[in-house]
Amino acid sequence: MSNELDGAEDGVDAGNQVAAPTATAVLEHVVRSIVDDAEAVRVEGIPSKGRIKLQVKVGPGDLGRVIGRRGRTAQSIRTVVRAAGTRDGVEVDVDFVDD
Repeated sequence: MSNELDGAEDGVDAGNQVAAPTATAVLEHVVRSIVDDAEAVRVEGIPSKGRIKLQVKVGPGDLGRVIGRRGRTAQSIRTVVRAAGTRDGVEVDVDFVDD
């Protein structure tokens, strides 16, 4: 079975960069289109138990917009990003972090 990560293990390439470019780009695009302050959006990839955890940080007051009523927006974002992660050949989790 070929690994689309070019020899990377657990979704991390040789330079310790998280190898989920498609999932990260999709996540940033979706979140930036929802929030008021698109420049404050930060996505950090962290390898975790054979997966990649993408942590999203947004500006003050925007976390509620990203989570949505009863977490529906957040769950929809997670679904789309997980699908994009399959394109990268990795399993992806998305966490929304409040600073």
